[in-house]
Amino acid sequence: MDDLNYQIDFLTAKCAQLTNSEKMYRLICDSSDRAYIYQNLLDNTISTVSNWNYFFDFEIKEVKDLTEIFNAIEIEYAIPLREMLNLEKTGIENNSTIIKLRNGKTWVELSVTVIYDEKREPTDKILRFNDITKIKNANDELTYMAYYDILTGLYNRNYFVRLLADFIRDAEKKKDIIAVLFVNIDEFRKINDAFGMVIGDEVVQQFGQFLADFKSDNVVVSHFNADSYCIAVYDPVGHRSVDIITTAIYDRLKWPFYMSNQQELILSVSIGIAEYPEAATSTLELINCAEIVMFKAKSLGTNSVKYFDAPILQDYLQNISIENKLKEAVFSQNFSLNFQPQYSIKGKKLRGVEALIRWRDQDGKMISPMQFIPIAEKNGTIVPIGAWVMDESIRTYAEWRKQYNYPMILSLNISAIQYAQEDFIDTVIDTIGRYGVNHDEIELEITESVLINDFKEITDKLHVLRDYGIRISLDDFGTGYSSLSYLKGLPITTLKIDKSFVDTILFDENTKVITESIIYMVRKLGFETIAEGVETEEQYTYLESIGCDGIQGYYLNRPMPAEDIEKKVLCHL
Repeated sequence: MDDLNYQIDFLTAKCAQLTNSEKMYRLICDSSDRAYIYQNLLDNTISTVSNWNYFFDFEIKEVKDLTEIFNAIEIEYAIPLREMLNLEKTGIENNSTIIKLRNGKTWVELSVTVIYDEKREPTDKILRFNDITKIKNANDELTYMAYYDILTGLYNRNYFVRLLADFIRDAEKKKDIIAVLFVNIDEFRKINDAFGMVIGDEVVQQFGQFLADFKSDNVVVSHFNADSYCIAVYDPVGHRSVDIITTAIYDRLKWPFYMSNQQELILSVSIGIAEYPEAATSTLELINCAEIVMFKAKSLGTNSVKYFDAPILQDYLQNISIENKLKEAVFSQNFSLNFQPQYSIKGKKLRGVEALIRWRDQDGKMISPMQFIPIAEKNGTIVPIGAWVMDESIRTYAEWRKQYNYPMILSLNISAIQYAQEDFIDTVIDTIGRYGVNHDEIELEITESVLINDFKEITDKLHVLRDYGIRISLDDFGTGYSSLSYLKGLPITTLKIDKSFVDTILFDENTKVITESIIYMVRKLGFETIAEGVETEEQYTYLESIGCDGIQGYYLNRPMPAEDIEKKVLCHL
């Protein structure tokens, strides 16, 4: 009897223990955000455990009820689900897949484990449903950030480069062509300055959304950087030809873009086009060629398009070489000066000299100012270069003045960037004062391009300089459409007639009329006239006959070093 009681008590304790264990496991399962299906493959029974109702609104009571899951998921995930439900037929123990529920929001990871006996016969199967929506969304966001530009929704630069590399690999095998269009919004900085960066971003966004319409399997569109876009076209023929795309772009630009602040903006763009394999055979080189050509298009004016050719690349590489050498030359002040004499037309008396910078690079090659001055203006080195020219030329002139006491005029070419410096006036006055030169013996030459960006500010500075007695010369007169308007507002003392007039003055009647009118008008205004580029005696004689005051050019003298100018001075003493 005692033995029987002991066995009953033992079984009761074991039952309680199992009940507690079951309760514990039940609590763990119920508190989980997963759902489980257990299937006994031997007796073909099935049951669900844990958070089943979180995922599905139906019950699984029999094996045949598993088909209800197909109705609860997006149709494209049906095949992976079928493979998971029949995993025991493959002999595989574990596998998983991702499915999406038809509510359109929930992503589920389905993991399956099959248990086999010692004969590799399946005995049990467990299906685990895990909600991975947050993880999937986070991964999708990271993927989006990795591939797409947040502002425009277009591909970003890095992913564009990757896709273009794929294009090139295919084109290499199939001997196809790829066109890359580098599209840049013209004068984008002015938009930002005028309307603010928010409107600037809106411009980039709206234009990018327009370009998105060109996307297809064979056309990739990207936002490359702030105001630039890149388009790659595989096998650019038919409706995706480059001409059709560029025409569509320029047709759109005929109409304004409407901003959120009610502003209407008319945009213009410059487009550079390079093709594989003509321009380049690698991804980055192809993009680089298209960008180089875009800059060439931009130099031609707004709304310009330019196709790649070898001379453009050669010019670009040459400019890069010059720019690198120029920075070193500025640091070491590796420049020299030539001076071109100017003569009064009556008696050919030496009127003065124009200081001209010369540069021989470290390889001993002379680099033309026509090449390096625009580069210096672009990268800002024109400021220290201009300061050196001013200081060195006035120092040299001061030595001549002191040694020979011959009154001349020293003419200096001044860049627009120099005029824009806040301390420009102080620099000029301090340099003149440091070498003890009279203010009225210094002449600053300006061109129309100097006045374009800020006419009032430059004019105000010129008036201050003129008040000090410094002479002001308007160079290249007659080449700009608005030159006549400058004669009224500028405090000029000298007007230089451009060489283009002098070249045709003897045989073109229109040139004669214009030149004679300029000289007559300028004399009435009280200015002095100097003709540039006089190369023949016939030109000189004619200019003298119509009352021109002075000349400079190869007819009398080419530009020369300082020591040769001293010889000219001695001849006129």
